[in-house]
Amino acid sequence: MRTKYLHTAADPELFKQKLLVWSQQFKEVICLDSNNYQQNYSSFEAVIAVDAVNSIQSDYNKAFKTLKHYQSHCKDWVFGYLTYDLKNDVESLESNNFDGLQFPELYFFQPKKIFLFRENEIVLLYLEPYKEDIKNDLENIEKLTLKAVGQSDESVKIKLRIHKDDYFEKVNKILEHIYRGDIYETNFCQEFYAENTVINPLETYFKLNAISRSPFATYFKLNDLYLLSSSPERYLKKQDLNIIAQPIKGTAKRSLNLEEDEALKSALFYDEKERSENIMILDLMRNDLSKTAIKGSVRVEELCKVYTFNQVHQMISTVTSQIDKNRHPVDVIKSTFPMGSMTGAPKISAMKIIEELEETKRGLYSGAIGYFSPEGDFDFNVVIRSILYNETNKYVSYSVGGAITAKSDPLKEYEECLVKAKAMREVLEN
Repeated sequence: MRTKYLHTAADPELFKQKLLVWSQQFKEVICLDSNNYQQNYSSFEAVIAVDAVNSIQSDYNKAFKTLKHYQSHCKDWVFGYLTYDLKNDVESLESNNFDGLQFPELYFFQPKKIFLFRENEIVLLYLEPYKEDIKNDLENIEKLTLKAVGQSDESVKIKLRIHKDDYFEKVNKILEHIYRGDIYETNFCQEFYAENTVINPLETYFKLNAISRSPFATYFKLNDLYLLSSSPERYLKKQDLNIIAQPIKGTAKRSLNLEEDEALKSALFYDEKERSENIMILDLMRNDLSKTAIKGSVRVEELCKVYTFNQVHQMISTVTSQIDKNRHPVDVIKSTFPMGSMTGAPKISAMKIIEELEETKRGLYSGAIGYFSPEGDFDFNVVIRSILYNETNKYVSYSVGGAITAKSDPLKEYEECLVKAKAMREVLEN
């Protein structure tokens, strides 16, 4: 059972930042922030949960079975993530590429303390044994003084895991697969990284979020492991018996010139190559949802709609379905994982080619992070536009990718990767 307490903050954004600073005393912290972006289907403006009363972590072997048992047993709020490499639990696949980050392949925790933000009201949900902490916690949060976030003493020296000429060679190999009919689209990713590097994770997140202001921003801490994400993409949401997926495919840069910016947005909407990318993945998502949907309930609500974010314009489609009341929420996730926007199609063939040509184990990048509610609802983002950090190993990483289709130009694909990487690089290199 949880004690519910309502708190009104004069400045909810300031309270949220103070709350995140206060939360650093705990080993487990998650912040899911919409940045007040008017995104369809949002349940909260932000959620922050801290301090595990219990948790699970697992490698890919029987990971979804483990999660299903844990979520069913808790019947409470649980927060956590699914790495891309859980594909090996869903299909007979492997992940053997280099991994400098060393995140567990699955992790979820039941928090002692949760803060839900809705407009000026903050709902505190504390497990019963910790309800006496509420007054003292609020006083400690409110009295914090935030320091201005300045530049680091040293900029991070970013290295490329795949250099430009190698990238072109690998994209051409993917195109050969496409011309042979092995696949018709794949999402090919590359890692940028820094070794022997120390960063301040929370300050880095604040900087990244200030630049991007994305609707699925995430700060996550698990002991010495950190995710600092400015993701614009929802993977999957369950609301009662409704399932919502919102895959992104199609990216255009922004311009400070308003006329040019509108022209870039319009060009994206009418770009045949970008639309074909989006529709291929939308069809894949429709097929995935149909595995658990009530017959005839899968429908496309938005097709190739262009949304504008601080850094880029993105093409997003929305597909929904309905499920039977006896369908377990984890089964819905497993039947659609990994999300098609990060694999390609056909999915299994695309994932085999990804493993062959990419140089890095994806891990949490292109996985999903989010929560289950006590009622069995859930909401998960796609982990993209994200900085990952292993504090003990002093290893910093961010990856970017793009959809390769028969119409792809390797140079344009490379340039799109640099557009997607811009915010992370700016934050790290000052």
